[in-house]
Order: sequence, then C-alpha cells, then structure tokens
Amino acid sequence: MRTTGRRLGLLVGWVLVLLLVNPLPGNANAMNEEIGEDVSPTVSTVRNGSVVVAWSRIVFEAAMTDDGYVSFMGTRHQAMMHIAMHDALNAIDPRFDQYAYFGRSKGANPIAAAAKAAHDVLVAVYPAQRTTLDAELATWLARVPDGSDKTKALTLGAKAAAAIVALRQNDGTDVDLLSPNYTPGTQPGDYQFVPPYDFTFAEDFRYATPFGLNSPEQFRLSAPPALTSRAYARAYNEVKSVGAINSTTRTRDQSNYANWWYEGSEIGWARIARVTTTSEELKLWRAARMFALVNMSLYDSYVAGWDTRFHWDTWRPYTAIRAGDTDGNRGTVKDATWKSYLETPPVQDYPSTHSALGAGAAEVLKRCFKTDRVPFSMGSLTALPANPVRSFTTFTQAANENADSRVRAGIHFRFATEQGKALGRMVGTYIVEHHLERR
Repeated sequence: MRTTGRRLGLLVGWVLVLLLVNPLPGNANAMNEEIGEDVSPTVSTVRNGSVVVAWSRIVFEAAMTDDGYVSFMGTRHQAMMHIAMHDALNAIDPRFDQYAYFGRSKGANPIAAAAKAAHDVLVAVYPAQRTTLDAELATWLARVPDGSDKTKALTLGAKAAAAIVALRQNDGTDVDLLSPNYTPGTQPGDYQFVPPYDFTFAEDFRYATPFGLNSPEQFRLSAPPALTSRAYARAYNEVKSVGAINSTTRTRDQSNYANWWYEGSEIGWARIARVTTTSEELKLWRAARMFALVNMSLYDSYVAGWDTRFHWDTWRPYTAIRAGDTDGNRGTVKDATWKSYLETPPVQDYPSTHSALGAGAAEVLKRCFKTDRVPFSMGSLTALPANPVRSFTTFTQAANENADSRVRAGIHFRFATEQGKALGRMVGTYIVEHHLERR
C-alpha cells in the first residue's frame, strides 16, 4: 500500500472523526456491556449461536487493533471468518450449502470446530495478534471435553479456515487507499475533493472480487438525476436546509441519529446481528449462516457501491451547494459558505454505500429470521452522550433511519441514499437466494 505521510495522516484523521471514539480492545467488553450485548457466552450447549456472536466481537476487536477499519480489510475478514465457521459446522451436519470447504467430518464437536475455524482465519489475516487470538481459542476449547470429537473438530476447523483464506488470495481488497491515479473532473456535477482532503478514497476497490455477486457491476445503478431536473433541485434544497452545520430545520432527534449512525455500517450492522441473535436465541447453524450472509452482503454492497460511485463520479453536497450557480438549475441557490453538519468522507456522493450496507444487511436479517419484526435496542460508537441507545421494531425501520442519517448529516443527497438502499436490497436478496441455501 503506497502512502505519503501527510495524506495518510488525513486518512487516519477522517476515520477518527468517523468513529469519534476509538476504544482500545481492552475496553471492548465494557463497551459491549454499555450497548446491551451479552459478554459472557457459554458453550454449555451446541444449540445456541453464542460462539458465533463471541467471535463476531473478536474479529471486530482485531480489526480495530489492526487499522481501526481504515481499509476494507476488516469487512473482508469478518466475512471470511464467518464463512469458515459456517463451512465447518456444515461439514459436521450438512444443513446448508457450503461455500469454500466441502469436506465432511461426522462426529466432530461443533463448538470446537467453529472456534478453531474462526481462530485460524484471524491468525492468517492478523498474524501480529496471534497471542490474543490463541488465548480466545483456548477459552472456548477449555469448555469442550477432550476426546476424538474435539480432535476431529480442530482438524476440521483448520481445513475450513485454510479453504477460505486460499480462495480469497489476491481478491483486490488491499488497494492504495489514496487513489494516486485519480484526477477530479472539471465540469459541474463532477466530484471535487472535499476539504481537508486532497484525494478520493480507494478507487481501485471498485475492481475487488465480491463474495456473492458475479461481478462488481452486476447491479450498477443508472445515472443520478440531471443537475437541471426538479428532482435534483428538491434533493439539493433539502440537504442544504437540514444538513447544514447551523441548520434550524434539523430536529434534535435528527441530529442525534445523524451522529448515532455515523460509525461504519460494517461495525453497526454486525452488532445488530449479535444483539438480535442473542435476544432471539438463534440456534447455532442458523446463526452461523446468518452471520456469513450478512457479512458477505456488507462487503459486496461496498464493492457494488464503489463500482457505481466511480462510474458516475458525482459531487458531494458540500461542493454542489457552494457551486449552486454553475449547475444550470434555477431552483438551486448558491451558498458559498455552506458546511455540512458532520464531516464529509473523501469519496463520491452517488450512491450512499452507508445506505446500501444497511439495506443489504437488513434484507439478509429479515430473510434469515423469516420476519422483519425483530425489535432491538443498542448503542453506537458515535452516539452523542444525550442519546446513547436507540430502539427499533423492525430491520427496515433501522435501515431507513440509517440512510436518512446521511442527509441529516449533510453528506449525501436524498437520491443517493434512496438508490443506495435499492442497491443494498438487490445485493442482499441475491446473496441469500444464491448462497448457503438450505439442503
């Protein structure tokens, strides 16, 4: 990965702003307790998904330690780990189609196999954290009696991990985050760098290999509204009003959820999966499948979103509103001093991948639970002290608020969030309907 000191500093600064808080792994349990997660899963039974929930938190902590989710690697590694866990379990009892490992190991202990698969994937991708990961594995293995079923499980878990690690070699994720070959356009509507950044983020990620889609461009979106259209003027004036740093039309609650949803979608929606798996007491095989599908959808929504983003290469509200006199639309009025409520990430507007990830994950969750109505409450890394926890009755409600938050934050036009949701739903639907299907 090629970087310069100044630009890397800007990039890390953006991510710190994105997270607002960057908890150390040692504080992860305290944080999880604050957001309502069970931090002491047991393995007294193989019926529940506690081992899957636990390793979902472990991969989060590993990604935070590695680079704080600066790159797409954390999202990739979440998906890889959960696929390995799923494949190992379905080698023991084939209830769902496998993805990368297709062997069989009848009689292997499911808990030991799942934990070993997760551990080995994470050691492969985060070798510097081996000591911590070894200790996590030892905790789980200590609760499984010694015997042939445990020995079989360790062999199986290693094979399942090796299969997905091998499959994802050279998959295009590890790209230059500073897009050294990118040059902004010069016409109205073209993306322009948003201060303080003098780069756009990870252009070559648009070519990364998806987990579940056939190609990055499979669901490429059609063009956004023309600058001269009424639809564009409506979106322009909405975000100009409710997304301004000093807005008088954004309500207190809208400010609250703009901040609450500001954390990375791959962080928040993995947490939603953990919270609802625990509250609904999802069984082990179903939990492993759901986590694999959710994380495949999160990654692929990024890839598909990046493909559309760089294809249409459109400006952000920050640029558009300050250049409102250049768009040829009489319904837009320039404000040369306009600033967004929250900081704009250094990448194009259309579509909102934050919205895509949320809608894609929601689609997977409601299909895996076989209902949209799964109430949950939880916190967020970026929540304001006055609003630490939010509650939802359905996954769709959460996905809609997740998307709307980007308009309230002033960093996306409404059409970017609506089309982002449409993209995410297509990605999530396709992945559920074509992967890890019931036997």
